[in-house]
Amino acid sequence: MDFAELVQSQRRFFQTGATRPLQFRREQLRRLAAGLERHEGDLLAALRADLGTSPFQGYASEFGLLQAEIRHALKNLRRWTRPVRARTPWFVAPARGWVQPEPFGVALILGPWNYPVQLVLAPLVGALAAGNCAVLKPSELAPHTAERVAQLVRDVFPEHFVAAVTGGADVAEALLREPFHKIFFTGGARVGKLVLAAAARHLTPVTLELGGKCPVIVCADAPIEQAAKRIAWGKFMNAGQTCVAPDFVLAQRPVAAALITALKKAVREFYGADAAKSADYGRIVNARHWERLTGFLRHGQVVFGGEQDAKTLFLAPTIMTQVAPDSPVMQEEIFGPILPVLEFERLEDALALLRGRPTPLALYVFTRDRANERRVLVETRSGGVCVNDVVSHMLGSGLPFGGLGESGLGAYHGRAGFDAFSHSRSILRRATWIDLPFRYPPQTVSLTGVKRALKFLLRS
Repeated sequence: MDFAELVQSQRRFFQTGATRPLQFRREQLRRLAAGLERHEGDLLAALRADLGTSPFQGYASEFGLLQAEIRHALKNLRRWTRPVRARTPWFVAPARGWVQPEPFGVALILGPWNYPVQLVLAPLVGALAAGNCAVLKPSELAPHTAERVAQLVRDVFPEHFVAAVTGGADVAEALLREPFHKIFFTGGARVGKLVLAAAARHLTPVTLELGGKCPVIVCADAPIEQAAKRIAWGKFMNAGQTCVAPDFVLAQRPVAAALITALKKAVREFYGADAAKSADYGRIVNARHWERLTGFLRHGQVVFGGEQDAKTLFLAPTIMTQVAPDSPVMQEEIFGPILPVLEFERLEDALALLRGRPTPLALYVFTRDRANERRVLVETRSGGVCVNDVVSHMLGSGLPFGGLGESGLGAYHGRAGFDAFSHSRSILRRATWIDLPFRYPPQTVSLTGVKRALKFLLRS
């Protein structure tokens, strides 16, 4: 495909103004929702082939969230697109000022492999709602799903409006050489830096949804059985291949042993005695990632799980202890079903450990003590936080979802997704029937007089 011509054709279409009317945007969102329904069966089968995702998990984590995002945009689009009045200095009166959300133009959306439907199409919802054209690049590491997503896009949209391009890293690199008006990337920090560098060549605004080692702090006063269930759910869904999955647990020493026992119990309740036989437990995406994960098992004591099968890319839900803070499993983002549990004595010790690490995409704390909660919120940095839960802060459309520092740049979901693909354009309209002469040269007012006048004229 000639990417230069593709981008130019979308630019030409955007410049006609066809994407701007509210009715057009609504229609495209409805078409996307209908297309998801038509292609649901094929996409669920592709998710099973790529990741071992069950139909229930596939619908809950991909289609259900997407359809909810579309409904939310349709419900709120008129309000989002309204201009917002802004105050203007009185000395330019009579004048009117407002801020108008404007589409960027042609957006590039680069998707990941771990939730390969939702994480490439959810940004598209924001792009369509904001009135943009878009080129989508699904991840080649989930090849069956990438092809099905491309088929869905071809079925729903003309290529000069929304297009999907499949292929490997060379295709992504070629796309990044084109002058897009906006780039939205979801993936790892290493590639995110390359995307940001490529965007800098054209001064293209970028949203980066990255990852990081999302910690869980479990204080001694936490409800241990409930905490264990919620942590195990968030950690082991999609075989741990979730950007906001709990990466490691810091458990206060008096409850650490009880928490491990409760985690084991929760995993058995979820997936049975042999997770390989569970219809609800997924598989690792490819052999390279499987080998990386199984290598982590050498850097601590496996107290639960650890079973593996290279042929089926199975790795059981695994809990580790005796893990050194500087070991590979504690330095790299795990992105798999391995959960290190470390102990701490005082909350200050846990916070000190986190302060020395890169900013995570999410942070989780389990405590009934509001003082503990406040300390964690004040003394840590993260893209988002859940108190007494995990992962749930990214569900729904009410809370912006995004990272900070090495975990990302910008946010989306709901209104934040619309804003991610919009430029806030400041506009001032001034009357012509009056024109005060004092601002024009030659100046006859002293510098002292100017200072006094501007202090008065520019007051809030």
